[in-house]
Parts: sequence; structure tokens; C-alpha cells
Amino acid sequence: MLIVGIEGKQLAAHERARLLAPEVSGAILFTRNYESRGQLARLVASIRELRGDNFVLSVDHEGGPVQRFREGFTRLPPLARIGALYRRDRAAGIAMAEQHAIVMASEVRACDIDISFAPVVDLARGNRVIAERAFDPDPQIVAELAAGYVRGMRLAGMAATVKHYPGHGSVPEDTHLEAAIDPRPLSAIRESDLVPFVEGFAAGAEAVMVAHVTYPAVDALAAGYSKIWINGVLRGEMGYRGVVFSDDVGMAAAESAGGIGERVIAHLDAGCDLVLVCHPSMVDAAIESVRCRAPCAQEKIATLRGTVAPDWDSLSTDPQHARYVAALATLAAPETVRA
Repeated sequence: MLIVGIEGKQLAAHERARLLAPEVSGAILFTRNYESRGQLARLVASIRELRGDNFVLSVDHEGGPVQRFREGFTRLPPLARIGALYRRDRAAGIAMAEQHAIVMASEVRACDIDISFAPVVDLARGNRVIAERAFDPDPQIVAELAAGYVRGMRLAGMAATVKHYPGHGSVPEDTHLEAAIDPRPLSAIRESDLVPFVEGFAAGAEAVMVAHVTYPAVDALAAGYSKIWINGVLRGEMGYRGVVFSDDVGMAAAESAGGIGERVIAHLDAGCDLVLVCHPSMVDAAIESVRCRAPCAQEKIATLRGTVAPDWDSLSTDPQHARYVAALATLAAPETVRA
């Protein structure tokens, strides 16, 4: 039930033991794990050799400021550029969302990585960490573009993960660094932030990631620790049946539950299926905390495994891929990188 981070560009001996733990269902890769496509291929192969194809390999590869693999990959523009295009030309914006998703997903899948945690469907309403990662402030525009993005990812053989439920864009705080409190009532959130999630699920998104934001009018606990938000609203009211990911337990806003073990248990008890432990220094404590707990169901893990997986040679000779890359270049991604 854990998705864990690794330290460097190749597996250390102690990390092999961690990845073999039955409590670990997958790994998440970061910029620290990437040097080149060749190095990445060797790292992925070494992980597959340990755990095989039923092990989920993941990455945050959204584009714009959050793109973990740069050299050798298409530079993906931030989603805000797609939202701006939509406001000029609705059809072009929707097409660009699908093309962005196909390029992103096909290149990540060509490296035998199952999922990129995308798309962001938060509203662009001033949050410091979401910023240009979001399509637009308008929930209807975000919903339409999110649906297009999910369709594109699934066409490229990748499961989609809409995030950050129930909406991270309407508070200013960066949950990596501080607690975030959204005082609005559930009715206001239903009418705005939840709208893109509804459309993402309708388009077939296989997974959702829950925010470390607290909505005290709904529950005193942060959403990722809240049975009300996960089992009551998400699975009950919204009828969602896919995989629920926590956000990273190492973030500052996750500290309200206590130490690493307490955070992991709190997520699982609230209804999360898989918990992200991105900092390698936290992995051992996380594994120890869930010994003897029932694992995430294999049927759910299977929905996250990638399907279509063209290699890089196929992509380099695919005229459609080239057209989509050229289209994305017209939006020009920025140079900033989030570690």
C-alpha cells in the first residue's frame, strides 16, 4: 500500500530490500533519479527485475514547472498556457489538452513507467504552489480541459490521476511548506472545485490524489485523513470507485497526524488505497508502520499499470507525435524547475 521514493540514479543495496517488502506496491521517481534516457532505462529495468510488471512505477511529469525528466524529453508547457488558448479558441484549447496528454504519456510510457500523476484539475485561484500548473480559474473550463486531458492520457496507454481532491487552488498556502485551511462550506466547494473532478471521473480517470488541505466546515481533519471527504463525499456522494492516492506524507501540511507511521496509518484508515512516501529517509518507518495490514487489492493495482508502450524509436518516426510536439512548442514552456 506504499509508493516509495528512491535516493539516486541507481538502486542501492538497502533500497533493493525496501522495494522487495510486500508492503511496497510501487516507486515514484524524481529529478534526482534522472540523468538521461539510457540511465533511466537501466534504473527502471533494475526495478522491474526485482518486482516484475505488477509493480507501479510513477512520476510527477505534468509539464511547466513540474517536469522531472528534461534532457531528451519534450519540454511540456504548463497547463495554464492551454487554458489561455481555450479562452481564445475553445476547440483549439481542447485539442491542445489532448495533444499535451498524449505527448507526455507516450514519452513516459516509452520508458516503461506506468503513470505520471496528472492532470492537475485544481482551479487557478492564487495558490502559490499550483499557480500555472492549473488550467484556469473557471471550473467549467477546467472541467472541459481535464476531460480532454484524461482522454489523451488513456489513448496513450496511461491511467489518469486527477488532483488534488477536493481542490487545492482556492487557498494561498503551499502544503509542502505549511498547513492550508479552506474555510468554505461544502456547498461552495461542490459548485466550484469539485466540478472538474466530476468531469475527470466521467472521462474515465482511474485514480485521484487527495490534498493535504483542511476544510474545517466539512471536517477538522485534512482531506487525506478524512473519512468524510474520502468515503462520504468521494466514494459515497460522487460514486467514485477508482484508486485513491494520498499526497506525499513528507509535506509540512501532513504533519497534523503525527510522525511518519501515524501519517501513513491515518491515510489508510481514512480510505486511501496507496500512500506516497517520497523521501527515502521516511520509507523504513512507513514500511514498519503497516506490517501485517492488508495490502491494496491487486485488482486496483492492475488498473494503474500502463498498456500501450511504444519505444523511443517508434516515437521518433511517428508523424503524429512530431505534429503534437510542434503544436506544444508554440506554447513555449518556462525554464523553472520544481525539485
